[in-house]
Amino acid sequence: MTKTVDFVKMHGCGNCYIYVDTTRFPIPDPQRASRLWSDVHTGIGSDGLILVGRREDGDFTMRIFNADGSEARMCGNGARCVGKFVYDYGLTRDTRINLHTLSGVKHLDLHVDASTGSVASVTVDMGAPHLRVPTQCATSDGSLLSALVEATDGRLVEGTFVSMGNPHFVVFVEDAEAVDLPVAGHALEYAALFPERCNIEFVSPQPDGSLRMRVWERGSGITMACGTGACATAVAAFLTGRAGRESRIAMDGGTLSIRWNESDGHVLMTGPACTICQGQIPYACQ
Repeated sequence: MTKTVDFVKMHGCGNCYIYVDTTRFPIPDPQRASRLWSDVHTGIGSDGLILVGRREDGDFTMRIFNADGSEARMCGNGARCVGKFVYDYGLTRDTRINLHTLSGVKHLDLHVDASTGSVASVTVDMGAPHLRVPTQCATSDGSLLSALVEATDGRLVEGTFVSMGNPHFVVFVEDAEAVDLPVAGHALEYAALFPERCNIEFVSPQPDGSLRMRVWERGSGITMACGTGACATAVAAFLTGRAGRESRIAMDGGTLSIRWNESDGHVLMTGPACTICQGQIPYACQ
């Protein structure tokens, strides 16, 4: 049996996903749907599929599936777009919402453009980062900041491991533009030290104080941006003395503002959320 599913394609800094309201359109096999719909030649074309649901208490839920069908625990750019999705399409009139993900509840503050009545940007409380370095070099005070990882091609690469609900390995380099991202990113994603694979960021500080970041996402490959990766980069930059508690992370698709609060240890991410298009697509239920 085949039915038609309404979808919205949205992006945050170029990180694009397909969004479906599962209260209206249940998707029994989201792994397969994400693989099919994400294909740029035979589907809609995207970095993956995000399913938006609603709990009995009124809070919203988000499930994220990468382009290869694997399920992710969290997506910062996706969370911002969910905020725009539920407000712009009339699922809520609240400008502060709770979003339940596999990595916990995220609090979203929606910034509405008064002239259009739609959400222009969103601030997401991403919670506190977790620093669980598998193989580490300890600083003088004993804190764990960096790890030496052997990539699948045999190279040893030093970086900082930060979890923002999903794993990130942040590598500071002299010139992020010069990195052969498909080769280096893939080799590190599948490093033996990361049994669940890992998101990889290559970062170089810029003269204007911003941090230039290029990302290889676990399950999706090269993407235009990564919200959790930007948060991980900001945390790693502060821990290694390359930035203060507020950072601007410049990615291929745009720039995010990140603040790591000293008071509660939470990371706040602010950035745009944009609608690309909406439509209908056939979905084989069985």
